[in-house]
Order: sequence, then C-alpha cells, then structure tokens
Amino acid sequence: MRPPPLLQTGIGIVAPYDFALDRELWRWAPDDVSLYLTRMPYLPLAATLEMAIHISEPALVARSAIDVLAVSPVVTAYACTSGSFVGGLAGEARLVAAMENAGAPAAVTTSGALLIALRQLGITRIAVVTPYTEDLTGGLCAFLAEAGVDVVATAGLGLTSEIWTVPYETTAALIRDTDSPDAEAVFVSCTNLPTYDVIAEVENDLDKPVLTANQVTMWSALTLAGRQAVGPGQRLLTAEAGRV
Repeated sequence: MRPPPLLQTGIGIVAPYDFALDRELWRWAPDDVSLYLTRMPYLPLAATLEMAIHISEPALVARSAIDVLAVSPVVTAYACTSGSFVGGLAGEARLVAAMENAGAPAAVTTSGALLIALRQLGITRIAVVTPYTEDLTGGLCAFLAEAGVDVVATAGLGLTSEIWTVPYETTAALIRDTDSPDAEAVFVSCTNLPTYDVIAEVENDLDKPVLTANQVTMWSALTLAGRQAVGPGQRLLTAEAGRV
C-alpha cells in the first residue's frame, strides 16, 4: 500500500516580479510545508531605489497576498528586503497590516523577520553585505539604525539586475571581506541573492552568525506556522540560537 499523503501546512509567499529563487526558498521548508508563491505585477524597472519604493506600496502587496488566499496559507510572507525597509519601521508595519487586512491569518516581511532574528540572537551590532547600489544599501542601514541596530561595516556589489546570477563564491568572499571584529553577525541582504549553501560554511569560518534575507524570511514564516526551518549547520536554526 502507498503511504497516505502528508498533510500540508501552507505558507504564502509574495515576491517582487523579478524574483528568481523559488527553489532556494523551498530548501528551508520541511516536507509537510507547501509554499504558494505569487509575484507582484511586472514593471520595467531595474533593481534600484525607484523599484524599491514602487514595490513597497501596501496596496500592491495586499493584492498579491489576496491571490494566494484560495489555498488557505496559515502565514503570508513578503519576500523582499528593499521593499520592506525603504519605508522605515512604519512602512514595514504597514505592509504587515496590509497583508493581514487582506485576509492573511499572520504575516511577516523580510526586513521585519531580520529584526526578529536579531532579537532572537541578542545581536545589536552587525556588518551588512548587499548586492545593491550605494543608496539602497544606505536605506537598509537607516532602517536598522531606526530599529536600534548598529551597522559597523557595509559592502555592496552595485548591481541593478540579474542579482540571482551572482556565484556563491562572490558572496562568500564579500562576507569575509566585510566582516569586522566589532560585528556580532553579518547580514546578507536581498531575497534575489542565492545564499543557502554559503551560510554554514562562512559561519564556521567567522565563528559568528551569518543571516541572509531568504533565511530569515523562511525561518520567521515557518516559526509563525509552528514549523522548523531546514538548514543544516545554520546557527539561527539551531536549538542554541539564543545563546550564540
């Protein structure tokens, strides 16, 4: 006899129109969780401050959240760092409220998930690595400062397109080069930057947590859903996360 199918817990994912890493998000999901991805309406904009402002519109995020309600996700996550930090803490809160008002039982954004992860780890000083141009990297630092997090070092790749093609080796080298003795952790921004197979290796090298946009998004959404994220060796996901 065939075994009965696993009962699935659904998580809705609202992503920007250029998101290319569906498979990476799935790698954090346990077998009894299904991800229901939807994308925001397309506009011919590069990955710049202009795009971040556009995709931070609560009405657009709410519209996409509605698109996955038919399959009853228990949590909906807005998987975008820049779109959720560009409006500051108040803008991030408006996005969560927009998804919940649209019918999501619970909601989280990538930037909000980062703050939750930092509180979980007891971390207030970080280095920041991004694929962004300087103005977007500065926007992330301003968001973190507003939340009481000190950014002690930053580096960006200056990219405005095809961020999903950046090799792991490039990202790992940038993390190592940007890390500072003053940083308690390193955060790698952008949900379109591949990071899954970088995290544990670089954490071991640096002996400190390396948090990434997709990791914190999935960790937070799965926690809200009562599930554990899958990521061998990743400090945020371990039982001792709060004592790192």
